Amino acid sequence: MIIVGELINASRKAVGAAIEAQDAEAIKKLAKDQHEAGADYIDVNAGIFVGKEGDYLEWLVKNVQEAIDGPCCLDSPDPKVIERGLAVHKGTAMINSISLEKERYEALLPVVAGTDLKVVALCMSDEGMPETTEDRVNIADKLINSLVQNNVKLENIFVDPLVQPISTKSTFGVEFLDAVEEIMTRFKGVHTICGLSNISFGLPVRKLLNQNCAVMAIARGLDGLIINPLDKQMMSNMIAAETIAGRDDYCVNYLKAYRQKKFE
Repeated sequence: MIIVGELINASRKAVGAAIEAQDAEAIKKLAKDQHEAGADYIDVNAGIFVGKEGDYLEWLVKNVQEAIDGPCCLDSPDPKVIERGLAVHKGTAMINSISLEKERYEALLPVVAGTDLKVVALCMSDEGMPETTEDRVNIADKLINSLVQNNVKLENIFVDPLVQPISTKSTFGVEFLDAVEEIMTRFKGVHTICGLSNISFGLPVRKLLNQNCAVMAIARGLDGLIINPLDKQMMSNMIAAETIAGRDDYCVNYLKAYRQKKFE
């Protein structure tokens, strides 16, 4: 399972304040805590700072990589901001995200084409938010084929089937889960990834829904999550789900996590 730690996002009040105050120690601690908890990539997002986003993303990348020996996930729809982050990034970054929306696609494609960057491919088009499994798979098909034709390696593509709130339509959870399974079955070699928080929007005890959605998605083949890795219950569930799904030979990862006292 590939984990992207989601906590360094300027839309979170404390993080936005730390970025604006240039509180490097606060950012470094958050990066280190997530990395030690199991995050493979640290998401960095400065999107609320209009006009300063590029400056702040550079600053975030530098400070995160001073704190940890690992890559970032550069989170912005603006290719100029992404390029500024890449200019100071060490190693192979992940880009979050490209979609089938014409303007966004044409802007970001030159940044990722022919590179070894990891790319989150969001199942969104100019026709709006996909509601059905078929809609998601059709968008994924077009995105994957276009990216491959532009020299993006299949294994570097992380398809995000797009989680939508079940509070607005009861079938959204099933449509998402079915899409994960279909994409992983049909497009051998690609990854699937998602942020889970939308599934529980507007409902109480959101963690319960998020955690169960993660387990169900892993059972369908999901192999990437954009989550809070400091949520020990979520991480415990994820490790157990992968073991049960047959993706942990001889339970090595499960036993390692147990010895490291990572279970809630």
